[in-house]
Amino acid sequence: MKNILLVGTILFTLMFMSCNNAPKSELGHNENEGVSKTKEGEKDAHGEEGHKEEEGEDHHEEEGHSEEEGVVELTIQQAETIGLETKPLEERNLGNNIKVTGALELFPQDRANISPFVGGNVRSIKVIEGDQVRKGEILAYLEHPDIISMQQEFQEKNDDLVFLKQDFERKQTLYDKGVSSGKEFQMAQSKFRSTTSSVNALKSKLRLLGLNADKIAEGQIFSAVPIITPIKGFVDEVLVNLGDYVAPQTKMFAVSDNTKLHVDLKVYEKDISKVKLGQPVFFTVASKPNEILKAKVHSIGKTFETDPKALHIHADMDIKNDELLPGMYVEGRIVEGEKMGYAVPEEAIIKEGEQSFIFILDEDEEMEGNKMKFKMIPVTVGITDLGFVEVNLPAEISKEVKVVIKGAYNLSSEMVKGELEHDH
Repeated sequence: MKNILLVGTILFTLMFMSCNNAPKSELGHNENEGVSKTKEGEKDAHGEEGHKEEEGEDHHEEEGHSEEEGVVELTIQQAETIGLETKPLEERNLGNNIKVTGALELFPQDRANISPFVGGNVRSIKVIEGDQVRKGEILAYLEHPDIISMQQEFQEKNDDLVFLKQDFERKQTLYDKGVSSGKEFQMAQSKFRSTTSSVNALKSKLRLLGLNADKIAEGQIFSAVPIITPIKGFVDEVLVNLGDYVAPQTKMFAVSDNTKLHVDLKVYEKDISKVKLGQPVFFTVASKPNEILKAKVHSIGKTFETDPKALHIHADMDIKNDELLPGMYVEGRIVEGEKMGYAVPEEAIIKEGEQSFIFILDEDEEMEGNKMKFKMIPVTVGITDLGFVEVNLPAEISKEVKVVIKGAYNLSSEMVKGELEHDH
C-alpha cells in the first residue's frame, strides 16, 4: 500500500511539471515575437514619417528661398489688367508757393453776345454750337417787311437828293447874280440839307444791318439781313430756331475767342503782399490733373472782395491749348522762390504705418520677354504740391528709374496676395 502511494505521488509530480513547462515555452515564444514585431513596426513607421517631415522641411525652405522680399513679378497682360502705368522719375518745381484757386476766363473784348438791330424772322442758320468762325462771318439771316421798306425809303430819298442838289445849286447861282430872292435860295438850301441828312442816316442804318448801301442806291433790294459775328472764335450758344421772330437787341448767338484765355485767380488777404507782377504761376485743371500748366502774373486787381476776402489776379498762359475752355476750375500756386526736387503723383505713394514706399520697374535683362518685375522701395517724403509728393530715394537707387504712377495699390495687393499664398 505504501509502495502504491509512493508510485502515485511520483507520477502526479511528473505530470504536473510536464504541463507547467509546455505553456511557458509557448507563451514565451509568442510574446517575444509580438514585441519584436511591434518595435520593428514602430521603428519603420517612425523612420518613414521622419523622412517625410524632413523632405517637407527641405521643400518649404526651397520655396521660401525662391521668393525675393518686396518684389512682384507679373506678365505684361496682368500689368495691363490691373491698370499699371510707369513713368521716369521727374524733377519738379516744389514749395515756396502761394496756393490759389480760380477759373479760366476771357476778357470782355474776347466774348460776344450777338443780337440784331432790327426785328425779324429767322430765315436760315449757318452755324451750330462748337463751330469755328472768322470775324465778319455770317451766322444767320433775318427777314421782315420793314427791312424792305427801309431800303425802299433810302432809294426814294436818294433820288430826291439828286434833284434837290441840282435845284439848290441853280438857285444859289441865281441868288449870287441877284436874280433870285433870298427866300427861294434859303428854302432850296434847307430841303437839300435835310434830305442829305436823311439819306446819310438811312445809309448808316443799312450798313449796320450788313447791307450794301451803294448797291441799294443803284436799285437792288435785299430781302433779308445777315447776322454777323464781330470777332473770330467758336460758337458757344445758338439761341434761335428757324422761323423764330427775334426782337431787336435779343441775344441770338454767343461767340468766344478761346485763344485769349487767361487764368483768373483769387489771392487771400494774408498773401496779397507776396504777389508781384511777372511771377510764375503753375496750375492744373480737373480734366488733366497730372498735367502742370504755366502762366505769368499779368495784372493785380485793385478791388478787394469781402466774401471771400480776396483779390483777383490775372495771369497770361504761356501755351495756348484748344482743350481748355472758359469757366474751367483751376488749382494753382504762385511761385515765390524756386525749389527743384524729385516728385511723384500722390497715388504712387504706398503707406504702411509711418513708412512710405513706391514701386519701381526692375529692368532685369534675365527676365522673360513677357514678364515684368516690380520692386517696392522705401522713400522719405517731403512737401505735397498740386497732387505731387516730393520723394527722396535710398542712395543705392538710381534717379533714372521708372516709377509706378498708376496702379501702385493694386500692385501692393498682388504682393500681399502672393505672400499669403506662399505662407499657406
